[in-house]
Amino acid sequence: MSNRPFEWFIGLRYLYTGKRERWALIGALIGVGVALAGLALLATSGGSSPLGVVTFIAGMFLAVMLGMWSFLSASIAVAVLGVVLGVWALTVVLSVTTGFQDAFRDKVLGVNAHVIIMKSSTDFAEYREVMDAARTIDKDVIAVQPFIFVEMLATTGKGQISGVAIKGVDPTLVTSVLDLESHMLPGGSVASLAKIPGPGELPPIIVGKELARKLRIETGDDVTVVVPLSNVDWNTWKTTAAAPRSRRFHVTGVFYSGFDEYDRRLMYTSLRETQELLQRGDKVMGVELKVKDVDRADEIAAKLRVRLGEPPFQIQDWNQLNHNLFQALATQKLVLLIVLTLIIAVATVNMISALTMTVTEKIREIAILKSMGSSSLEIGLMFAIVGGAIGMIGTICGIGTGVITCVVVRSYGYKLDAKVYLIDRLPISIHVREILLVAGITMALCLAATMIPTLKAARLRPVEGMRSE
Repeated sequence: MSNRPFEWFIGLRYLYTGKRERWALIGALIGVGVALAGLALLATSGGSSPLGVVTFIAGMFLAVMLGMWSFLSASIAVAVLGVVLGVWALTVVLSVTTGFQDAFRDKVLGVNAHVIIMKSSTDFAEYREVMDAARTIDKDVIAVQPFIFVEMLATTGKGQISGVAIKGVDPTLVTSVLDLESHMLPGGSVASLAKIPGPGELPPIIVGKELARKLRIETGDDVTVVVPLSNVDWNTWKTTAAAPRSRRFHVTGVFYSGFDEYDRRLMYTSLRETQELLQRGDKVMGVELKVKDVDRADEIAAKLRVRLGEPPFQIQDWNQLNHNLFQALATQKLVLLIVLTLIIAVATVNMISALTMTVTEKIREIAILKSMGSSSLEIGLMFAIVGGAIGMIGTICGIGTGVITCVVVRSYGYKLDAKVYLIDRLPISIHVREILLVAGITMALCLAATMIPTLKAARLRPVEGMRSE
């Protein structure tokens, strides 16, 4: 007997309960209604209703669980639900951790360049030659600009004071290197930095949203920047009679990157104004590049190291500059993947139990099939089909509910404490390759778990089934 469709028919028949549980079917329909009610709440509130999110997810799970219970046998339904919950958790958690990685990368690249060239000493006066070399190093280099980054103090006439990081940029090049314009709040513009102040006018400056709130200033106000220790004679290590250098600026814009570390400390002004404030002449701290493909930033940085020499120059790509942050996120993601995979592994134990019970229940049928000429391979294939179906149903339903949960929660826009998480919204990114990874892990575990009861069924002898009668 080698009729493969017959083996599939027998295997899939073992999944079916034989009759529909009316109460479970009614409960599944109620779950669908609850999910639709939650969806309606989300639609009417523009995705901002927490009750809508909870109602939709609860209704969706109720419909899935009771729907399975109404069509599958009890032991098989429990095994499938275990796989569903494990796959759902893994899909959601991977989407959230990937969302954090993508969000941090977008925030970092929004106000930072892709490659930075700095010099070991403070006499970076040949930056124009370095810029020319950077422009021609690779066809993927889109734009280049010089910059100065320095720690200072900012104060206002309202008695507020804060440590700040001022970045002097070239107003004509900054928008081609940094995505700063898209982060500007209404009423402000990066182009305002290009204005040369006339007699009696103050130079322009742009501040982060949280810094503006801390200093109690807004667009149109003035702020004073103080250069710490600028009145110290470094030869004698004594302070001079003069006060530290300072300059008043006019706030011409406020930006909001959503990255608390930048919004709370960063200020932008023109490179010329920063050079005059520091009194270091025509020198910069570094040169930064924007490249077409951010994933090639390390390759371009390597080319620059060969061209310029390291030392005296220090060349880093965006990933190296934020290595600790992205390494911590990657480690966290790996640990969560391992832990949640163990949940799926535990769910496969239920699968082994369910299939073993099925083998025990069907021992007489197995004996009859073997006495009619079925081989051990064919008997094993029947139960392998059952195990594979459990894994496939659990994987499809788990990934489906996980993706739907991610979409709903993302539309809701769950708020986070930016002081703790550095970003103000829960980021969720759904990547196809990670969905395929989850599916692959789950199916591999399910098929491995199927081997134990499958081998048990294949090794049964007809006489054992007859003896059980």
